[in-house]
Amino acid sequence: MQIKAAICRAFGKPLSIETLELAPPRQGEVLVDLRACAICHSDISYAEGAWGGDLPAVYGHEAAGVVSAVGPGVTGVVPGDHVVVTLIRSCGHCHYCARQSLVMCEEVFPLDQQGPLAFADGGACEQGLRTGAFAEKVVVHESQLAHVPADMPFDVASLLACGVITGFGAVTNTARVSAGHAVAVIGCGGVGLNAIQGAALAGASPVIALDLSDDKLAAAREFGATHAFNPADPDHAKSIKALTQGRGVDFVFVTVGVEAALASAPRYITRNGSIIVVGMPANGVRIPYDPGKLSALNQKIIGSKMGETRLRHDIPVLVEHYQKGRLKLDELITARYRLEEINEAIAAVKNGQALRNVVIFE
Repeated sequence: MQIKAAICRAFGKPLSIETLELAPPRQGEVLVDLRACAICHSDISYAEGAWGGDLPAVYGHEAAGVVSAVGPGVTGVVPGDHVVVTLIRSCGHCHYCARQSLVMCEEVFPLDQQGPLAFADGGACEQGLRTGAFAEKVVVHESQLAHVPADMPFDVASLLACGVITGFGAVTNTARVSAGHAVAVIGCGGVGLNAIQGAALAGASPVIALDLSDDKLAAAREFGATHAFNPADPDHAKSIKALTQGRGVDFVFVTVGVEAALASAPRYITRNGSIIVVGMPANGVRIPYDPGKLSALNQKIIGSKMGETRLRHDIPVLVEHYQKGRLKLDELITARYRLEEINEAIAAVKNGQALRNVVIFE
């Protein structure tokens, strides 16, 4: 079938709206008619060449829509279901899946070997981030889907596919923050604000936001931060120590892949404290650290991919938080765009003018 999609043909260049052929779903695969796809910084980084990859490609991985067809063997969804579409593809039985680390699944799927996108002349187009959701429709493995209520707006639901589960999950799944922990979050974009929400809901205190943008610091307070500091303030680290009886925080979440942010994280943590690396830096970024100090103070550096999310467990919990007014999602959306306006939407994100911009498919 033919679909419209925003294609990256050269790193760092505007995306082009073109027509592609989308293969029908095979064994275990599902066709989803998309209604919304949010723009994540990871999509932008890929399109700029920060992590390499094959071109041409369709990026976009934070989506929601309606199941329109299923392949043989699919049992978890049926046509008409409203779903969130994610990049988390898992087999459920490999070494990592058996340990509930679905984001680390080691299975090689047919979609990994041959993606569903192609040009009319037969040339291949990469399904970026295993999703390719800057498009009207996607074909993904059924493990990449999670149900959402039929009355949940698609633009809001799309946020659950990455930004929310990554930030919230880093707090609740990776760090397992609990009441009384002191938390700092570096970077108050979409992922950072959801880490703040997760920390606040877990009962952490204080919850400290760090960002160079005063507007984002103001947003962080709205999302649950008890204190907010601009790292450009030379006294901000002293202020953080004062808030924690001179010790520092138990957890610092680095939600941006910026070298300076990653390098600054150790100064904020206490003895037994942990740095949780959430944001993905470009290839080649290296941060020095003092292993003697790390060992002597029993400190830890921990990676968190996609919030270590288990889709069918975590998405219903987040939906319930949203429905009961405990989780802000509507407030994360800055603006909505048509697919033909995607380059404008991306530019606004890059310029720091948006928490989340969402592409709407009519």
